[in-house]
Amino acid sequence: MDTEDPSALHERIYALVRLIPAGRVSTYGQIAAHVGRCGPRQVGTALSRLPARSDVPWQRVVNAAGRISVRKDGGPSQEQAERLRAEGVVFDRRGRIDLTRFGWTREEMVWADPDRSEEHTSELQSP
Repeated sequence: MDTEDPSALHERIYALVRLIPAGRVSTYGQIAAHVGRCGPRQVGTALSRLPARSDVPWQRVVNAAGRISVRKDGGPSQEQAERLRAEGVVFDRRGRIDLTRFGWTREEMVWADPDRSEEHTSELQSP
């Protein structure tokens, strides 16, 4: 891992999470892979450090199994589940979100990210 300034890394994570549309989710790993130079734990740490009234839709980030991650206090966040349900996200009986239905794909992420969308555009324009 690089020794990038944590606040700059967190801002890059927040910028990407702000792009996740309502009613969709992404995983910590997807966010980390897209941002680069970090792993899923750093994404979780960044989101855990958000101020209470932040505009970052932190609730749209879940674990790779499509579940709300267990918090330090010992359980999944009821607030996160309520916010996601209010956006139309559905949980199955085991508390999972169907990532094929509600997941934000890598391609959608690239298209939405102004810093990375030109990479995708140049790929399409190649002969």
